[in-house]
Amino acid sequence: MKKSALQKARAAYQPKLPIVLTGAVKAVEGEPTQSVADQAEIKALFPNTYGLPELKFEKNANPAATRPINVGVILSGGQAPGGHNVISGLFDGIKKIHRNSRLYGFLMGPSGLVDHRYMELTADIINEYRNTGGFDIIGSGRTKLETKEQFDKGLEILKELDIKAVVIIGGDDSNTNAAILAEYYKAIGAGVQVIGCPKTIDGDLKNAQIETSFGFDTATKVYSEVIGNIQRDCNSAKKYWHFIKLMGRSASHIALECALQTQPNICIISEEVEAKNLSLDDVVNNIANTVAARAAAGDNFGTVLIPEGLIEFIPAIKALIAELNEVLAKNPDLSAKDPETIFSFIKSNLSANNAATLASLPDKVARQLCLDRDPHGNVQVSLIETEKLLSEMVAKRLSEMAKVGEFVGKFSALHHFFGYEGRCADPSNFDADYCYALGFNAACLVNAGVTGYMSSVRNLTKPSVQWIAGGIPITMMMNMERRNGAMKPVIQKALVDLAGAPFLKFASKRDDWAVNTCYVYPGPIQYFGPAEVCDLPSMTLRYEHQGK
Repeated sequence: MKKSALQKARAAYQPKLPIVLTGAVKAVEGEPTQSVADQAEIKALFPNTYGLPELKFEKNANPAATRPINVGVILSGGQAPGGHNVISGLFDGIKKIHRNSRLYGFLMGPSGLVDHRYMELTADIINEYRNTGGFDIIGSGRTKLETKEQFDKGLEILKELDIKAVVIIGGDDSNTNAAILAEYYKAIGAGVQVIGCPKTIDGDLKNAQIETSFGFDTATKVYSEVIGNIQRDCNSAKKYWHFIKLMGRSASHIALECALQTQPNICIISEEVEAKNLSLDDVVNNIANTVAARAAAGDNFGTVLIPEGLIEFIPAIKALIAELNEVLAKNPDLSAKDPETIFSFIKSNLSANNAATLASLPDKVARQLCLDRDPHGNVQVSLIETEKLLSEMVAKRLSEMAKVGEFVGKFSALHHFFGYEGRCADPSNFDADYCYALGFNAACLVNAGVTGYMSSVRNLTKPSVQWIAGGIPITMMMNMERRNGAMKPVIQKALVDLAGAPFLKFASKRDDWAVNTCYVYPGPIQYFGPAEVCDLPSMTLRYEHQGK
């Protein structure tokens, strides 16, 4: 396979490990834990893996003799930069435990475990993928592991290959499934450990113990480069408003981080829209007023950052979606019918308020809310062209303002959606180091004999040698939420904290950015050079750690 000059140079990069993981380690137990909410319900569902202590790795002066261990690894859900380095770190970690340890990759996600599709990952294969983007080493998938039949079928191949531990690399839903799998295998005495690794570019899998999910740093730097390029063009041509939708279905972390890096004229934060109970018209009016203010100063151009999940955070539409989910859950046979029948049935079975909200939306958006669902039952908001919806509504509002002399200028919109462009980029130095450490740390958790834990590496704003390694029980992050018409245990999503340092920094600057042209141009990710150019973590992470 032909490699670019960058690929060849990156292959030689050696990720930096926390100093504690460079020798033999021992797991030191902390206090017993409990779930973030709904403690009684979560404990009842996870009697064998609930209340476990946090673990912290420390140097071990007297390591015991070790034996080979076979481990399986699964990439689950959407791609995120650094996944290959998690697998590389895991491989090196189990080889350090014993040179005869073996790593098996299950192909195309969790379905590979169930369908017994796998490959052994040898040193020759691993070395081809170090410090590269993508999940193509074994592929990924979105199959949910949630039934006894799936667990038992997977156990057959684990027994056949003498696999003693499975590492699942995924986001909140994937790691929820990892917790369920760990509980089941523990309950039946299967002798198989399950360890999770925190992956998602959306940044919504984090808490005090998981400071950031891997891939967020790289993806936001990729998006910020392109936003900066657009802003430079915008400031050169001085005639377009660019409406830019960014990934982030359930939280606005990506939009906020990109705003901090590039200083656009407008950045919508979905969580703020919900907290202020704003309507779609409110959002449109706010944008239109900024466009008018800049036009009054002779600036008929600008940039608007929009999180892809915005539509779900507008309270009236959120209420509509909740009822839509209930209607669909109670009528599973609907999915077999044609779209027109489904749409008509749903419209006739909504409450008056929600029916009115649905009727107020453009027909295409209304149909997408009713008909399109992902494997987890969520509205596929990435398919809704929110950037075009907003720009069309802004244009209409500006036309009304022009008639009464409130807008004197020109408005011409261009549209962008940045999503897949950032998911498989070569990881930044931060993500390359962080992911390698997460995988190596997962091997240490396997060696410690624990199950139902997530690999945790903390103290991330410090040099990587000072990072703190350990593990936290996955149940510690869980609560009960309504999914597909029923209450289910899930890892609690981390939304943008409107009282947190990153948002407050943004909020203190946005009025200036709105009227004035304060663009910053971050440029491409730098892999070589001084640490302040190459190794810094995201601005979100840095602001969150200020004062700690």
